[in-house]
Formats: sequence, C-alpha cells, structure tokens
Amino acid sequence: MQVNKKIRNSGNQYFLESEWKDPNMGGDITTLGPLAKRLKEDYPNLVANYYRWDGITSVVSKGDKHLREGIQLGDSTLLSMYGLELLHGDSRTALTNPFSVVITRGMAIKYFGKENVVGETIGIQSFSGGNRDFSITGVMNDFTENSVTSLNDNNHNTFFIPTNTYTYFGRFDFENWLNIYLPSYIELKEGVTAKDLEGPIKKLIADNTIDGIKQNLTVKPIPLTKYYLERNNSLVKNMLYALSFVGLFILLMAIVNFVNISISSSSARTKEIGIRKVLGGVRRQIIVQFVTESVILVMIATLLALALYPLTKGLFAQLVEKEIPALRSFPVYFIFIPAMMIVIVGLLAGFYPAIVLSALKSVDSLKGKLKTVKEKVWLRKSLVGFQFSVAAIVMIGAYIVSQQVGYFFGQSLGYNKEYIVASQVPRDWTPEGTRKMQMIRNEFARMPEVENVTLSYEIPNGMNGGQPPVYKAGTDSTLAVAMQQLATDAYYLDTYQVPIKAGSFFRDGETDSSKCVLNETAAKALGWKDPSEAIGQRVRIPGSPVEFVVQGVAADFHFNSMQEKMKPNIFMQSRFVNSYRFLSFKLKPGNIGMAIEAIQKKWTILLPGTSFEYNFMDQTLGKLYSTEIQLKKASFTATGLALIIVLLGVLGMVSLSIQKRIKEIGIRKVIGASLADIVLLFVKEFMLIILIAGVVACPFAYIVMQNWLDNYNYRISIGPQPFLWSIGGLILLTLLLIIARTIKAAVINPIKSLRTE
Repeated sequence: MQVNKKIRNSGNQYFLESEWKDPNMGGDITTLGPLAKRLKEDYPNLVANYYRWDGITSVVSKGDKHLREGIQLGDSTLLSMYGLELLHGDSRTALTNPFSVVITRGMAIKYFGKENVVGETIGIQSFSGGNRDFSITGVMNDFTENSVTSLNDNNHNTFFIPTNTYTYFGRFDFENWLNIYLPSYIELKEGVTAKDLEGPIKKLIADNTIDGIKQNLTVKPIPLTKYYLERNNSLVKNMLYALSFVGLFILLMAIVNFVNISISSSSARTKEIGIRKVLGGVRRQIIVQFVTESVILVMIATLLALALYPLTKGLFAQLVEKEIPALRSFPVYFIFIPAMMIVIVGLLAGFYPAIVLSALKSVDSLKGKLKTVKEKVWLRKSLVGFQFSVAAIVMIGAYIVSQQVGYFFGQSLGYNKEYIVASQVPRDWTPEGTRKMQMIRNEFARMPEVENVTLSYEIPNGMNGGQPPVYKAGTDSTLAVAMQQLATDAYYLDTYQVPIKAGSFFRDGETDSSKCVLNETAAKALGWKDPSEAIGQRVRIPGSPVEFVVQGVAADFHFNSMQEKMKPNIFMQSRFVNSYRFLSFKLKPGNIGMAIEAIQKKWTILLPGTSFEYNFMDQTLGKLYSTEIQLKKASFTATGLALIIVLLGVLGMVSLSIQKRIKEIGIRKVIGASLADIVLLFVKEFMLIILIAGVVACPFAYIVMQNWLDNYNYRISIGPQPFLWSIGGLILLTLLLIIARTIKAAVINPIKSLRTE
C-alpha cells in the first residue's frame, strides 16, 4: 500500500499505460518513445516533468568480476522528478554526460568494496561485443522493491545511464514514434487531472504515428501510487484484500473461542457474581469488570504479539518471498492501529460473556447454577458452526489454489522443460557476431554432457522480442495479425522438443533467410485451418520488402503464463534478424551438477570475460507463476491457523458439554452404557454442526474460487474433491478430538460423577 508513496509529489506522478485493441501489437507497460517528452514540451501548463527508460542487461566488469546486471537507460530527469538524493555525487549533472553511470550503494560495495566510488570507472559491454569504461558520477541509496526504477521482477535495475548513450547499446532512438518499447512517466501540475490529458494524448498519437498504431493504441495516465496494485486486473490488490479478510476471519474465530471459553469457565465465577450482588454490586459494575478484564487480556496479547514480531517476521518473509519491514519503519500513526484493535477486540470478546454472566440471579449464582448460560447453548453452537464454515472455506480455497498451481506445472506446456538450462550470452548483433555465436553453440553441442543446444532471442519466459503484424501476401495489410516473434536457430524445436505439425523447421546451414515457421494458432489466424495448407504460402510484414515463405507449422506451446490465451507465433531465423540473447542447453540425464560444471569451464574458454549465470526452466516457470505460488503458501498457512483455532473451539465446547452432562454420563454407565455409546452421544451433537457448516461453506467457497479461476485462460474445473476432502478432513479431526476428550470423561468412576458435592 506504500509503494511509491514516499517519492516527491507522489500525488501528481503518473505512469503511461498502453491499451491495444489487439494485445499482440504491444505491451501495456511500454508506450511510444517520444510521447512523455512531447507532452511536457507541447503542454507545459499541464505537465511538469517526464521520465522514460529502456531496461537492458549487459555484462559489467571490474577486475576479475564479470557479471550480468540490470541497466536502465533513462532521462536525466530521474533524480529531480522523484526527489531521489545521491549519497555521493552531484545530482544536477550526474546523468547528463555520455558514458557516465550512476550506481546503487549495493553495487558500489559489490564491485569496489566501498560506498564512495565517484570518479572511478567500471566496464560495461555493448551489444556489438565491445567493452568500454563508464565514469561513475553518482551513488544513490538502494531502492525499495516495486519502485519507479523496477517495473517488473525480471530486471531489477541498479545501473543508470543517460539516454544519450543509447547508440552504444544499439537501442531504439527515444525520439522515434515507431519505438513502442519505453516505460514512460509524467508529473502533472497541481490541479491537473488525468482526464485533462485525454485530448493532448490523442492528438499527439494522431499527428505522429502510423495508421496501424493510430487505430489500435490508447494511452492512459495511471496514478503511480496505484499502478502496482491495479495492474493485471488488480491482482495484487485483490490478493491483499483476500489475505487480509482471511486474517480478519482468523481473528474473529479467536474471538468466538474467547466468548465460548469465557462462558464455559463461568461456573468457577458464578458464586463470585452472586456474592457481589448480595453485597450490593449492580449489574453495570459487573459488566464493566468483565469487559475491562477482556480488554486487559487483549492488550497483553497485543504486547506479546509486538514482542514476538521481530522473531517471527523472518517466517512471514519466507512465506511471501518479500522483505517484511521492521516495526521502527512503520509510520508513527501505526501505534493507533493496535490501540484501536485492543479496544475493539476487547469489547467484541468481552461484551457478550459480561451480559450473560451479569444476568444470573443472585440465588442461582450462589448455588452455582448455570441455567441461563445453558439456555444459550444454541448461540455457542452457532459460533462454533461459524468457525467450521470459515475453516472449510479456507481449506477448500487452499485445495483449489494448490490444484491450479499443480496444473500449471503438471499440464503439458507443449514443450519439454526437463533438463533445460538457459543462460544469457554477450551480444554482438552483427552478421559476423551472429555467425561467431553459432560456432560457439556448435562447440557446446559437441560436449558429451549436452544433448542439444539452441541459440535464440527468446526462451519460454513470457518476454518476447516484438509483435510484428503479419498478413497473407496479396491481401490487404489491414488484415494483418499481430504475432509474437521468436528469433531462433535451427535447433530450437529439437532442444525444447516441440513437435512439428506440417513441413519442417529451419535447417542447419540454410542460407535462405526469407523462410519462416508459424505455430498452429498463427496458421489458423491467417485462415489456414489445416497446418499443411500453410506450407509454401507467402506472408508479409508491413514496411518490409521481404515476402516470407512458410516452411513449417509447429505445435502450439505455452510461451507466456497460462493466464493468457495461446498467442500466434512466427519463428524467424536469428541470422535474418541478427539478434540473440540466450543459449539453452538440453542436458543428458545423469549427474546434472557435473554437467553444469563442465559447461561452466567450457564457457570461460569460449566466452572469456563473461559469467555463466544460468536458470533451469523450472526456475523460469517459478517466476512466471510467483504470485500463484505465494498464494498457495499463504493459503496453506491460513488453513493451518484456521484448523488450530477451530479445534480449540471444539475442545472448549466439548469440555463445556461434558461438564454439564457429567452426572448424565455417570447414570448412563450405571445402567449399562458402553464407552462407544457415550462417545457417540457427543459425536452426534457436533456432526450436525459440521454438516450444516459444510452446507453453508461449500456454495460460498465455490463462488469465490470460481471468480478467482476466471482470471486464467487455462484452468482446472472445480470438481467435488476439494469439498469432500475439506469437509471430510474437518470431520475426521473433530472426531478424533471429541473421542479423545470424551474417553477421558467416560472412564471416570460413576461414583465420583454422581456425587452432589
């Protein structure tokens, strides 16, 4: 909730989000390169400042350190727009000169072993294979997660270079209206709203872009403090609220237990209440006493929780895979939240027992009778039923989340992820550089530990290089279908074991770079129902003179998350586009550790001055589904807490029931009741509550979880298993608890049970 709240003028800071009619044409987190700058220049009465950046990775070198780091090519307005202060260096000039760089404190210590490194130099590799020194002009403090410097988790930027160095990396010109790949931000003047920019944005798009973009693109300013919460259909905000409600219900369950236990233990205080009344105590005083005791108890619990927080926050950090802040980092007003909780929870937990117990008649109290309390047993059973319902809903939800996450990793992805390791390579995006990298690929392929290797710009991690519109040659270009472009060599399908449906994939040594391969979805989108119909057909890309010949049609595979529909893909030869980023290794089964070590040694020989930083495809998929995996962990934790609390509630209710019926148990034993008969007596009482709670919980859980699953294009169907297993598990645990508690009472000598005093 505090993301970007501490930057300068946070209320006026906006992110420019793109909405494409055809989502394949472009991403939502990037927009037209010149747009933000032109808004500031053409409408200075509306826009106070702007910032754009281009995120890349490259090899950073210092001494014997050669590591791939996240780099941000950005406008010099970064520091002034957000009020970011440098620990060392002049913020006014730090990002103005070419080949200068501002780094974070963590990077300064990582590469130099000290914080103040202004004036030092550090080597950064270009995409053409060159390497030159950059002068460090500033050191800034490390950023918090999800700030303006890190829009996505795949590339956490820690090196900041001015835009006037973009040609060194061979990147798109920031001032080119065909550059649709820049995350862009603006700061509005005081009193200006996002609605005031609708007209200016439409005009700039209409006046400066080509027809394909004009008709498809809408750009909306989104408040920077809300963007992170609301992107992806408010996924983060919805999860935040869902987990908060789970926490609230767990707290309510604890309050219910407190109420039940207070009433259950009331027999020990009935005589105290009677004596107080006989001595002149009025009901109001007794109510105040019980409520005060409740508030004091909650206050002690809260203080204990605050004391335990530093010791347990590490466990929660592991649960959500995020750093949990220390208490001292919370704002001052936070102290009012626990104070308010003490009062509210204390009143909620103490008021009902106070009303019930203070209403006992003096004579009944002195005799130790609990007639009034006994008559309210239906309410206590209703509260336990509420606990069962909450526990059942949480258990069902956890089961379904687990099934969906398992579906992601167990469902056929259309390719074989087993034993695949991918690593980024240094880039020399020239024809000579591409040929050299292909030769290096061939050297790796000869290793006995490696089954296959492929050189490509993309791996199945949801981040493709572009979305070119593609149309049939001889037809109107307005019928073009936006496709995900995958630049690969001839070994991509073999390495990832993607089947070919018709024709063939690229061949090693093939010189005709006008050949392309489609996936099944792309072939259907262009009008070929059968994959074989597409073979030999010609397609074009607007603005390109080349007519591409469809050489093959590959089977569909999940390149993106299963939240998204299968998209049309077009494979281009990496030699044609002269771009690549990854080597993907298909390892032979066996000693994986030794295989990795062998590749690492070979890497240092073939690619000196660079590091072998690899990820298995399972790890890559883990990043794609990190939110779902975190939700799975959280739901299991919530289930565990809910079960503990509901079983404590059952224990309290069973104990109270046994206490009330202790003489009945004795009489039943005297007249011949067996141990099983007595256990069954109490089991029947609680089974009805669980069944009613299940009837209430199942429809509610179904609606909630079906709405959650609707966020995914590929999802499980909710069957009876989650409901049967969850309700069955609750029944089994409750049975075991009731049996254990009842047996203890049933084995007592009937003589002791039947004594009056």
